[in-house]
Amino acid sequence: MARLSDDDYLHHIRAESARFRAVLADCDPGARVPSCPEWDAGDLLWHLGEVQHFWGTMLRQRPTGPDDYSHEPRPETYEGLLDYFDRGSELLYAELDGVDPAAETWTWSQDHTAGFIYRRQAHEALIHRLDAELTAGTATPLDAALAADGVDETLDVMFGGKPPWGTFTPYDRFVRVDVTDTGDRVWVQLGHFSGTDPEGATHDAEDIGVVADPGVEPGAVVSGPAGPLDAWLWRRGDDSEVTVTGDREVYDHFRACVSHPIN
Repeated sequence: MARLSDDDYLHHIRAESARFRAVLADCDPGARVPSCPEWDAGDLLWHLGEVQHFWGTMLRQRPTGPDDYSHEPRPETYEGLLDYFDRGSELLYAELDGVDPAAETWTWSQDHTAGFIYRRQAHEALIHRLDAELTAGTATPLDAALAADGVDETLDVMFGGKPPWGTFTPYDRFVRVDVTDTGDRVWVQLGHFSGTDPEGATHDAEDIGVVADPGVEPGAVVSGPAGPLDAWLWRRGDDSEVTVTGDREVYDHFRACVSHPIN
């Protein structure tokens, strides 16, 4: 799957963030977020403001990491939250605008470049824009090209990323995810991940990895339009536009690996 250009990612960060802000500016601050039931509109506004402020700071001080990063206190009023969000967004835009995507930058990923932040923050803004609209009851479609890239990013980075301290043992089980409105395809191999993280916690779970076309028939095929597929993977939508064919056991295995919250 071809990625979007960095200019496209920056455009989407700006557009999705602007929509997010406009929706929440007119929203009841206490309205619950259906896709994140523990949050209200103020919590959602604070979250994306914090995220964008953090990554803008990481770009500004690159390649220094977050050890000395200081979180601002949460504003006490909704207007204060809107102002904080505006400042975080402007910082992120300013630092991304013109930065070399190959510039060395701290990230939690094994990809330590500014390009990782371009892509990740476009999808962060997209999904939280959807959260804002669900909160206000005004959901609109996701951009197909960005959502198709989001399907790949969610499967490859958010679910499929592997830290160096663990081991992924692949099984001879494959699922193909077909994005019907863009023609994109993502191949997923099922497997098992185990290891002990730097804090001493042991991890042992079924997992997935994105792979090149293995040249075999997939055990199951999951298909649907880009927007509904991306929302479904992020637990922001149902499977009403998602079609499954093939071995149901293989699909259930895959679904179990991608049905938990992404932290």
